[in-house]
Amino acid sequence: MTVPEHDDFDPTSTDDPRELHAVYDDLRARCPVAHTSAHGGYWALTRHEDVKAAAGDSRLFISSVRAVVPSDPRGLRRPPLNFDAPRHTPYRRALDRTLQRRRLGRLEPVLRDHARRELGVMIARGEGDIAAEFGSDFPAWVTTEWLNLDREVAPVLARTASAWVDAWRNLDRDVVNEMSEQMYQIARDLVSSRAVDPMDPVVDPASSLLAERVDGEPLEQEQIVGALRQSLVVGMVAPPILIAAVCEHLSADPDLQHHLRTHPEEIPAAVEEFVRLYTPYRGFARTVSEEVELRGRTIRPEEPVTLVYAAANRDPEVFEEPHEFRPDRANIHEHLGFGRGRHQCAGMPLARMMLRLALEELLTATESFEVMRVGAGARMPEIGPTELHVRFTAAGPAHATGS
Repeated sequence: MTVPEHDDFDPTSTDDPRELHAVYDDLRARCPVAHTSAHGGYWALTRHEDVKAAAGDSRLFISSVRAVVPSDPRGLRRPPLNFDAPRHTPYRRALDRTLQRRRLGRLEPVLRDHARRELGVMIARGEGDIAAEFGSDFPAWVTTEWLNLDREVAPVLARTASAWVDAWRNLDRDVVNEMSEQMYQIARDLVSSRAVDPMDPVVDPASSLLAERVDGEPLEQEQIVGALRQSLVVGMVAPPILIAAVCEHLSADPDLQHHLRTHPEEIPAAVEEFVRLYTPYRGFARTVSEEVELRGRTIRPEEPVTLVYAAANRDPEVFEEPHEFRPDRANIHEHLGFGRGRHQCAGMPLARMMLRLALEELLTATESFEVMRVGAGARMPEIGPTELHVRFTAAGPAHATGS
């Protein structure tokens, strides 16, 4: 890799996950606090210790200036991701309220039915792009059910959010605006409906946000719309990549495929290790609230600092044989696949359930599957496959029904 003069690395030289992880291995050892002039210039933290510390220090490493590299080309700021405490807290509290264990328990059978149906379409056909098809459609159903949207919204959300993500990666302002406005309209309609006819705040994010109070005053309605608009897309970015990465891994390891089919009780642990191994983010960012010296480098306010979770989760100082799949890791709870601190993924419990259901249903419905073709890797700020064409061998009736 040719690095531009005065840069520690060039993130634009490749989007291949394997090549990127080789870059991160080099940076962790040689230059763990690295700088590049790409994407307007930013720092990259690659060691687990540094990423964990920065994610946990919301006073020093703030989110209100820059939360991702590259940024939305329009520079919009939406809660809770782009807010610091205390402004961030009521939005996060309202969303967390709707993700408690009892609510997830009621959602699980509904979401399992969606996973089974969407996978069934591809498996009956014998092949398909599991990232662009199931990886987009199933998360749209998860978001639709969590937000209590009308069911006809799910396919619209899948198409719109996918187009928005692609345009955002390419910094295509016109398409970003068009797709974003469609999602804003979904959020506005949802807020208008719940303002007139609210649901139980424990089971409905829009109603929870509308019920939230700060010093006795409600949240600004346009900020509530922004928070819901953000919720419509954040759950649509990572799942296609992670689902594809898991399928690619299992295609290359048929013994593991067979083992998980015959030992489904081990799937939750496997999911956790897959999240560590194939963390799909390299560009979540902060800025510092004051000048910071870190490992001999000076970071100044306004300079974006990316927390490279994908690199931190393969740090050999924390995870033995970090590039290997080992679901029995005693310290798996140390992975940063969902972030840490105040801005840890709000939908983490829902995401874990979604990935578990996807893997359970995929393994139940198939006798085997293999990758036919891998497309291009995701552009910054993600890492991983965005296109994965898979051939499926359907399970026999007895296996498919679990009898």
